[in-house]
Amino acid sequence: MPRQLIAGNWKMNGLSVAGTRLAGALREAVATAPPPCDLLVCPPFTLVGRLAHVLLGSGVAVGGQDCHAEAAGAHTGDVSAPMLRDAGATAVILGHSERRAGHGETDGQVRAKAAAALAAGLAPIVCVGETLAEREAGRQEAVVAAQLAGSLPDGFAVAGAVAYEPVWAIGTGKTPTETEIAAMHAMIRRTLAARFGTAGESVRILYGGSVKPSNAKAILALPEVGGALVGGASLVAEDFLAIAAAARA
Repeated sequence: MPRQLIAGNWKMNGLSVAGTRLAGALREAVATAPPPCDLLVCPPFTLVGRLAHVLLGSGVAVGGQDCHAEAAGAHTGDVSAPMLRDAGATAVILGHSERRAGHGETDGQVRAKAAAALAAGLAPIVCVGETLAEREAGRQEAVVAAQLAGSLPDGFAVAGAVAYEPVWAIGTGKTPTETEIAAMHAMIRRTLAARFGTAGESVRILYGGSVKPSNAKAILALPEVGGALVGGASLVAEDFLAIAAAARA
């Protein structure tokens, strides 16, 4: 299995001075004490190029938070996968629940974006997850399996990662039990292996949803957890680095 990946989703946070300061703190800390995992930060589009420059050669990669399915064209306000790659990004988060809910993104749209990311040389991190109502109805595995089937393009297993983020845990301070996380990750692994064969057995499956230093070690030790997609805690260098330090060696 590849090393675990700790990815920070900055969401719509960070101006140039604060973002550069945070990236500099990460660069300095990693140079002094390299973590036992891969690190990725995904800032707003406005900071991708700046952070790619600050973090060049540090071992901390930079990614985007979304991309358009087309490489170019009349799409005002959108950013394409080749543009992200040109700015220095190596990965992109796609299908986050905040975009599925707030922007009405469908599985088909996420699939097209993931295919565009792969074509541009970016590693797509495709997010899946159920709502509280779906979990309470016992439909969580069916919902996530359907999202996987609809959101992952052919060839995804070559470079992609999946992030399981139960919608009800994002930014709420709530997390599923360790048993619930392990069960969902096991189901996702079976689904990936069934579709992609041996390639699907090595796809990293990240957990996301109120990951913080206090619960990171227990979550990252679970079977089939290939890392974490971190929200609020990724905006504090000490917290993000503490989560990275909790990764499996």
